[in-house]
Amino acid sequence: SKLMSTWANLGLQDSASPLMEQLIFFHDHALLILVMITVLVGYLMIMLFFNSYVNRFLLHGQLIEMIWTILPAIILLFIAMPSLRLLYLLDEINEPSITLKSIGHQWYWSYEYSDFNDIEFDSYMIPTNELSNDGFRLLDVDNRIVLPMNSQIRILVTAADVIHSWTIPAL
Repeated sequence: SKLMSTWANLGLQDSASPLMEQLIFFHDHALLILVMITVLVGYLMIMLFFNSYVNRFLLHGQLIEMIWTILPAIILLFIAMPSLRLLYLLDEINEPSITLKSIGHQWYWSYEYSDFNDIEFDSYMIPTNELSNDGFRLLDVDNRIVLPMNSQIRILVTAADVIHSWTIPAL
């Protein structure tokens, strides 16, 4: 599976965790609802532009007003319920194998392995002119984080001054 995104990707990267898989499903679910609403509203606006509708009972529209009040509420429920389910899934606290504290500084990151005494280091980006041929431009660093595979990891992200960018898009 591909974990690096490329210029032609329109969607999210392939997931590396079950929670990210659920986030991608929710994204696609919400996007489908938004596309359907946009197409419907666009169609109605085009029809209003090209047709002149006349209704002599225009001032007595209690039924249509009830429909266009209740229908959006139902649509919002179709977005809110999966969203709340996902929020509770994301908030599940398991016993992590290891805890990593990431401290953002203006031009570098400091990392601390909180479970061990005095294991901390700084991580600076490698400048493009010093990069090897197989390195990732603007992504490679001099000291990489080492974390165990297939285990629960708690990552605490904080900042000493500003956070420019820190991400693991596949998670």
